[in-house]
Amino acid sequence: ENVMAITQAMCTSFKKELLEGGHNFKTSGAGGNAFKVALYTSSATLDASTTVYSSTNETSGTGYTAAGKALTNITPATGGTTAWADFSDVTWSASSITARGALIYNTTNSNTAVCVLDFGADKTSTSGDFTIQMPTADATNAIIRLA
Repeated sequence: ENVMAITQAMCTSFKKELLEGGHNFKTSGAGGNAFKVALYTSSATLDASTTVYSSTNETSGTGYTAAGKALTNITPATGGTTAWADFSDVTWSASSITARGALIYNTTNSNTAVCVLDFGADKTSTSGDFTIQMPTADATNAIIRLA
């Protein structure tokens, strides 16, 4: 039986930390926290129980720096009864990377985990762009939603 090592999830610890005021998604520079996204190999174990960034089984390769890349966050928005936060797409240019998933985490708040992204399979760039395309920033699709 093949057990998935990376499972798409909003981290449980993140939900509790939100209620404690531990994450601020205002635009960076306007008092908001800084967020990053790190890429991981298929050997990583990431799921709802992930609490903090770790370099264990993090991707390595040309154009990739350990701990990942900074995310540009936008001011949270609402639609209907749902609130959301989203990030701009992030690209590692001229890179040769293979990754199975990613972790979004808050560098301002001791590298605490926000959510795990499962790519569904290994994704590879070869001397090209490796891009994470964030979903549409709305009440149905945004990467982080509270409904």
